[in-house]
Amino acid sequence: MSFTHLAGLATRAIARFEIVLSVAVLVLFLVVAFIRPAHAMDIKTVKSPGGIEAWLVEEHSVPLIAMRFAFGGGSSQDPDGKEGLVNFITAMMDEGAGDLTSEAYQEAQEDIAMRMSFEDGRDTLYGNLETLSVNRDQAMRLLKLALTKPRFDADATERIRGQLKANIAYAERDPDRVASDAWFAAAFPGHPYGKRPTGTVDSIARITPADLEQFRQRTFARDNLKIVVVGDIDAATLGKVLDDVFGDLPAKARLTPVPEIALKNAGRVEILPMDVPQSVAVFGGAGLKRKDPDFMAGFVLNHILGGGGFSSKLMEEVREKRGLAYSVYSYLSPLDRSAVYFGSVATKNESIKESLDVIRGELARIAKDGPSPEDLDNAKKYLTGSYALRFDTNSKIATQLLGLLVEGFGVDYVKTRNAQVEAVTLADIRRAASRFLDPEALMVTVVGKPQGLAPKG
Repeated sequence: MSFTHLAGLATRAIARFEIVLSVAVLVLFLVVAFIRPAHAMDIKTVKSPGGIEAWLVEEHSVPLIAMRFAFGGGSSQDPDGKEGLVNFITAMMDEGAGDLTSEAYQEAQEDIAMRMSFEDGRDTLYGNLETLSVNRDQAMRLLKLALTKPRFDADATERIRGQLKANIAYAERDPDRVASDAWFAAAFPGHPYGKRPTGTVDSIARITPADLEQFRQRTFARDNLKIVVVGDIDAATLGKVLDDVFGDLPAKARLTPVPEIALKNAGRVEILPMDVPQSVAVFGGAGLKRKDPDFMAGFVLNHILGGGGFSSKLMEEVREKRGLAYSVYSYLSPLDRSAVYFGSVATKNESIKESLDVIRGELARIAKDGPSPEDLDNAKKYLTGSYALRFDTNSKIATQLLGLLVEGFGVDYVKTRNAQVEAVTLADIRRAASRFLDPEALMVTVVGKPQGLAPKG
């Protein structure tokens, strides 16, 4: 290798470092300088000349742009026998597009310090792009190529396939993952929600580049698309960007319908033996959908019960008073076709039964008596006071707003959300508790070697 070539590589490396350093400094500045009340944001609805809509929050003080977008159709769209397909495609989206091979595509991203990533949920596939505004056109060109002309080359596909198989093999030895997957399989038997989102080693082996392309063609469509952009871009410019990046996508998606389903196997206790010193228990039952009138009351209730970290009742009873476990938590997880109340605790094998007994007892107490007025007041103060912290950077704002857009809320939600929390009463809490806190119906999956605990159902 010549000295000239080495010097060129060094110059290129220094240039990349300078770009990355500049982005890091700007992001740090943004965290410090951009904190402002959520209700003060000006959220605009932009419609491109071609009819593509997006939410926009302009922020020109820092030359950064964050884009978040989502296509309806996550892992619930995986075909039978090819579970993990959607997860597979999220790992392939930066592995070459158009005339750029995988290596060339990733070098092009590095050259402009562009960040792009994809991830899948059960109902939605999410995309993320962050760029310096000076590199906007180049970044958007790369995103367009990924969405409309991904290569899915054989060598890249096989390399990613190997990584996914290794991840699955690791997950099969992880008690938390095994417990969660088994819980969903028992809660939603025969339904797409019961499938393992990452698939199995066998199902990943059956997925071909043609399968990936077929999914892209039937899912990446304009009627199936939600977009949020935050940062250094105005509405007129964004309209042109939307048409350029997304305008060539098909007009309509062709998704496989996912049926509504209620949770099955209420009250069941399943034990999956694993030779580990600690048992992991996943517990839960039917929850509340996001648009349910009782959702906000249920959300506040869950914060008090298991979603409030060290201040939660489950943490107090299980950890602080009895020292049974380091951590215990719960949350509400609304899905498009169902809803889940879900939690987990991990502790030594001889303590897992007592931990679950304490959890059931606390659920029963809250369901019967509700929390105290002080508990409710403290929860409201925390939830309203901390809400602004979800909006202290461009990327956080975009993520939060995309979640609202996907869930079907309007731009006014950010302004009214804290008032909704404040409006929750003890009567609302008790009504919500009566709907999803049923200790007898709690479905439990335990992975480990639990002592004194027997399967049920």
